[in-house]
This record gives sequence, C-alpha cells and structure tokens, in this order.
Amino acid sequence: LYTFSPEALKALVDYQWPGNVRELENAVERAVVLAYSDVVGTDLLPEYVTNPPSRFASLASFDIDPNSPLSDIVDSFERRVILERLEQTGWSQTEAAESFVAFRPLGAILAVMPWNFPFWQVFRAAVPALMAGNTMLLKHASNVPGCALEIERIFCDAGFPVGVFQTILTSSDKVAGLIADPVIRGITLTGSTPAGRAVASAAGQQLKKCVLELGGSDPYVVLADAEVAAAAEVCVTSRLINCGQSCIAAKRFVVVESVREEFESAVVERMTRTRWGDPMDESSDIGPMARIDLRDGLHDQVVRSMEAGARCLVGGTYPGGAGAFYPPTVLTDVRPGIPAYEEELFGPVAAILPVADDESAIEVANDTSFGLGAAVFTSDIARGTRIATNQLEAGCCFVNGLVRSDPRMPFGGIKDSGSGRELSRFGIREFVNVKSIVVAG
Repeated sequence: LYTFSPEALKALVDYQWPGNVRELENAVERAVVLAYSDVVGTDLLPEYVTNPPSRFASLASFDIDPNSPLSDIVDSFERRVILERLEQTGWSQTEAAESFVAFRPLGAILAVMPWNFPFWQVFRAAVPALMAGNTMLLKHASNVPGCALEIERIFCDAGFPVGVFQTILTSSDKVAGLIADPVIRGITLTGSTPAGRAVASAAGQQLKKCVLELGGSDPYVVLADAEVAAAAEVCVTSRLINCGQSCIAAKRFVVVESVREEFESAVVERMTRTRWGDPMDESSDIGPMARIDLRDGLHDQVVRSMEAGARCLVGGTYPGGAGAFYPPTVLTDVRPGIPAYEEELFGPVAAILPVADDESAIEVANDTSFGLGAAVFTSDIARGTRIATNQLEAGCCFVNGLVRSDPRMPFGGIKDSGSGRELSRFGIREFVNVKSIVVAG
C-alpha cells in the first residue's frame, strides 16, 4: 500500500504491513479479548460526557411558558427530568419487582472507511462505538494508509489501551473474510452504494448488524420566495466542498422557474471566480480530484449529460497537463433521463434542475434513489421547516443552510444512501445489545 499524490501523479510513501492471515487473526483476537474485558467503557470518558449538567439545565427552558404558575413550571421540569433519566437508564415499569433495560457492548466492530475525509469519518464512526464499550478494527481506504496509522496512534496517545482501536492495512478483498470471522460482531461502512451492497450481503450471510453511510445526490431546493443570492452562495459552497468529493455535497439544484435566471447567474459567477490549482497554494480554492480515473469518469458523465440535452453554462472541458484537475462546471436544463439527473456526480459539477413551481420542486427533489441529505431555501422559515420535516425524503434535512454532520445530531440516510445512524445517542446505541432485565418479586 502507498500514498499517491493526485496533483503530482507520483507515489509519496510505501507502507509495509505483514497482512497475512495470521496477523489478521491476531488483531481480531486482541480486539475481542479487550471487548469483553473491563478496559473499555464509560470509565475512560470524562465525567461531563456521561453526566453533563448542561443537558438537565436545558430542560428548564424547553417548551415552558415563563409566565406559567410556578407549580406548573416545576411539574413540567420534573416530568422532563424523569423522561431524561428514562432515556439514560432504560428504566421500565412492569409488575415485576424490578425491570429495566441495559445497554451492553456487542464486542469487536469492523470499520470500513473511505478516503475523502480520512480522519473525520473514522472518528465519526469510532467514537460512539467505543463510548458504548466496543473495540474497533479499522480497514481504511488503501490510498490513505498514513492517515489510518496516525488515527491508531491518536487513540493510543489519548489513553485508550493498546488494541482497543487497531488499524489493519489490508486489501478490500479481505473484508468479506473479516466479516465472516465469528469474533467480529458488527460492521460499519462509509462508502459507495455498490460497496454498501457488498458489505450488507456479507454481513447478512453472517446475521451481523451493520451501519451503512453511502452515497448521496443531495437536492438543494430553491423556492420562489427564497433569497436567491444567499441561496446560490450556500449551494456553491456545498457543491465545492472537498472539490465536490463528498457524499453530502449539494449535487442537484432544484430551482423554481421564476427565480431560475437570477439563480443561474449567481451560481455561474461564483463558480467562474473559483480558483483551482495546487492544493498547497493558499490562493487555490479547490485542488485536484483524488484520482485520474475518478476525474475521467466525472467528465464522461458531463459529456453524456450534454449529449442528452443538458446545457453547460461554465466549465465542462477536459483540462490538459498533469494532475487530476477538473474545472468547476455548471449544467442546466437537467431533466429525467439525463445522467446528471439520475447519477451521483462526485466532483465539482453542479446540476440545475428547473421546475415550474414549489410543488414540483419537492417532487423532483425526491425523484432519486438516494436519500442522504437535502436542503430547502425559503423566506418562510415555518414553511421550510414543515417541508424539511414532512416532505423531503432524506436522513438529514436543512433549512436555508448546507447539509453537514454534527456530533450532537444523528447522521445517516435512507433508500440507497444506507441505513443506521452515526453520532449522537442514536449512534452510540447502534452497536449495543438492548437487554431486557426483569427481576421477579
């Protein structure tokens, strides 16, 4: 395995790891021994993680009318404290002498992670699993082995016992064998939809829980009453994150016809002044794509889209010279049947999907096999909130802002964008045994 520079088109570092079957077995054995010991769990966490006073303090003002009688405020606060404690402890009332729910770790979790955010996506999956008491084996993307080893070092330096988090430098064809190992109790994958199907199939054969965070073709819906300039700025910012190589980047701009011309003009202006070049040059806004084959695949999607009827407003040309660069590109008149409408564009290419009215915008936004993120732009915040809550088909919906992950909120998708959730208390409980405990009287 080696680290490869997409800008210079050369190998940077060659990584050697034993990688034989015995070494893999040793790593798995270390993980399972630690998973069933007492070294992993909440005792490794600072006290504010397990019992944050701010969590209870927030209850005092949540949905309580300050003009209510003091007795009502006290009753409301006490009810919310009880509910909060139920959520934390899993207590349940039955006719038994005692009954409650215990959350126990599953054991060793295998994480299969991608290259595009090589640190954050690992921490996003690993920290909740470790907080629940599990151990983790990381099989990172083969083009970021240096990041994988550094992440293991970070966990060790943070005080986690050796072996609680381990990096395995191995190839993708070994993943199915790792999933089949009886001591692997769960799998979390961030990657493409085809990769998710392969991992889900292998996990299903072994009847093992898996969390899948897969691709997306996020719609950003610009309604007739939106503040167009602000919406265009957010849309372009989201589209160009990591040179467009993000599962939650804005990919489809669904724009109502009455504001289409103004929106297109703002987007083209912003994309045109985006500077692309050497990522180490501070004047560059975006760098190259990760690999030449990914750049070539993206350009093929652009060409096929134009052949099918899309118009290119800026960019869309194959760049010469070294490096996996691709110019910021805007396609419009993107309709059903056009590749830019049907497929995920994983690079700096924006697709504008014009629609007649607000109702059509919601319908087109949902007309996709993906369901990771979505955003709606409107000056009517209450209406935007209703649309995000009740109408947009995605796991993460934002109003007048770009889709992003936040440790305090669950993150994940529906449909072909995966299943399960990362982050927040929902992520912590993905890899636990929800155990019912009943003590007879």
